[in-house]
Amino acid sequence: MFRSIMPARGRPGRSVATAVALATALTTLVGGPTVAVAGPPTHSGAAPVVTRAALDPALVAGRGADVDFVEQEAENARTNGEIIGPDRSAYTLPAEASGRRAVRLTPGRYVEFVLPSAANAITVRYSIPDAPQGGGITAPLGVAVNGKHLRSVTLTSQYSWLYNQYPFSNDPQAGLLHPDWWITECSCVPSATTPYPTISTPFRPTHFYDEQRLLLGRTYRAGDRIRLTAPAGSAAAWTVIDLLDSELVAPPRIRLLAANVLAFGADPTGRRDSADALDKAIAFARRTHLKVYIPPGTYQVNRHIIVDDVTIEGAGNWYTIIKGREVALPTAAPDGSVHTGVGFYGRDAVDGGSRNVHLSGFAIEGDVRERIDTDQVNAIGGAMSNSTIDGLYLHHTKVGLWFDGPMTNVRVTNNIIVDQIADALNFHTGVTNSLVAHNFVRNTGDDGLAMWSEKTANTRNTFDHNTVQSPTLANGIAIYGGTDNTVSHNLIADPVREGSGIQVGSRFGAEPFTGHLWITNNTTARAGTYELNWNIGLGAIWFFALDRSIDATIEVAGDAYLDSTYNAIMLVSDWPVKDLYSITNVHFRDIRVDGTGTSVVSARTAGSASFANVDARNVGAVGVNNCGSFHFTPAGSEFALTDLGGNDGGWLAPWLLPNTITCDDRPPVSPPPPPAHW
Repeated sequence: MFRSIMPARGRPGRSVATAVALATALTTLVGGPTVAVAGPPTHSGAAPVVTRAALDPALVAGRGADVDFVEQEAENARTNGEIIGPDRSAYTLPAEASGRRAVRLTPGRYVEFVLPSAANAITVRYSIPDAPQGGGITAPLGVAVNGKHLRSVTLTSQYSWLYNQYPFSNDPQAGLLHPDWWITECSCVPSATTPYPTISTPFRPTHFYDEQRLLLGRTYRAGDRIRLTAPAGSAAAWTVIDLLDSELVAPPRIRLLAANVLAFGADPTGRRDSADALDKAIAFARRTHLKVYIPPGTYQVNRHIIVDDVTIEGAGNWYTIIKGREVALPTAAPDGSVHTGVGFYGRDAVDGGSRNVHLSGFAIEGDVRERIDTDQVNAIGGAMSNSTIDGLYLHHTKVGLWFDGPMTNVRVTNNIIVDQIADALNFHTGVTNSLVAHNFVRNTGDDGLAMWSEKTANTRNTFDHNTVQSPTLANGIAIYGGTDNTVSHNLIADPVREGSGIQVGSRFGAEPFTGHLWITNNTTARAGTYELNWNIGLGAIWFFALDRSIDATIEVAGDAYLDSTYNAIMLVSDWPVKDLYSITNVHFRDIRVDGTGTSVVSARTAGSASFANVDARNVGAVGVNNCGSFHFTPAGSEFALTDLGGNDGGWLAPWLLPNTITCDDRPPVSPPPPPAHW
């Protein structure tokens, strides 16, 4: 869900005049410091260091997804390579790495991990250079166990390395895609500037990382050593290793009483297209009231598989892989798509949608290398009521799951959604009574998890116990309008650019917030990014009134905001509408803020909020940065803070209440120490 001055799918952009007015007004008040934030000391010993989102797991107990793998950061492993970072500046390799650090290997160098528990499979998150003209390269990576070479795997950058302005380019040498948009680099609209500014290329490189999974062929014990080596003579001048996930994968699941796709002509070698065979198996299963079973193998599918009233099971997402090419359509589809590709889609809501769809136990590997917002090249799409999506691995598609409602009662659980060009999941328009729980998300090109109430409100949905790491653009979790929704027990870490850990946004034409919004018991880490269009730092949680006021009852309780790059909490209305819209009725309680680069609360809007038992430590600048709506009246700020007691750490002093003006949009960023037990 793109969120700046540029237009996105179905979302009007601001005019150039509005963008110039906004940026000019804000540039007089703010600056955009480069931020490099210190992390924990490096580790080069033999003992394994297990983390969650590059944190001590004890700091995030009870938050995030329950997953079958354990995470080890490369910077904590034994290496003769170079540790890069920490750095939170966009367009840098460390900024997009988990924990903002990684290991850079030149040919001949290695990084070695010690298994903390038995494993027969690993996932490597890595980056290698792009081709000089774009499009990616391939390069080998050696995998050895206990000093014995196991095999070489082929890494690729064909799904990485985007450039330029939204919706981005694969060409590192391209000029500006939108010279009529405001850009921070020259503080100007280039096409309206004389002389035309010099724009260096590649312009705004981003989305550097990819990941690859590997079954090891046998089970290795805790204490065994996994060494990853960039071989001498590699085509890659460098290989960056971010982390290793290790896992003990269960044997393939066998389903005997089912419509086995092999009986309908599916090819498990992937040489022949199996789409028609899947259609036949689905039709047979519906007639006979059987499940569809897809045995181990790689099945080529290059179009949508339409699903309705059917259960499709694989042998497990390590074993059953549905893989397809992106295919150009001879003419654009009615919805604007110019490509199709592999995906399981419910019927369109306007056609009644699908019901009773149950998908589990397989991987979907797409082939999406560019962002075209009109393309329906998502792994899961359409409308699916009374349905379940469980245990899938979704990779290299545009969006992992994009649901266009109205629809109701879908449960999305225990999925891994990684390396997407855009969102991991989006509830778009009228999704109700649905649950997204225990999903693991990493390296999205837009919001990790989103509810977008365009035209029809999303109602009574819950995002619970999910982990979202390293969205390269936008937010970890975003709620755009809606009624009585809940965001709870999630772990969000390392958003990179123009977003926050959690955003509550009145924007993109969303229906208003009504009823309640509950944001409870979440943890963010190293969240709150630099908003390049405004030249300011955002909060780990960010409330944004752009299209209308936010005045529903919002309860934020039990959250922990750890090592926030700028502010922990930010409430803002857009400059052109600052005198029209406000943010009110927001209540914070039982919050822990451990480390901010600047403030605990930054208010840049009219409105109010209350605070109870909000404890803060390691605050970088001032506790409260209260600008209100920038009129600086004798009566004080247009934003009022209510102290309900128990706010420890000295951040909410009595003299700040209710609405003292303390406006400093350019406080120096003071990197906090790493978060610790409270």
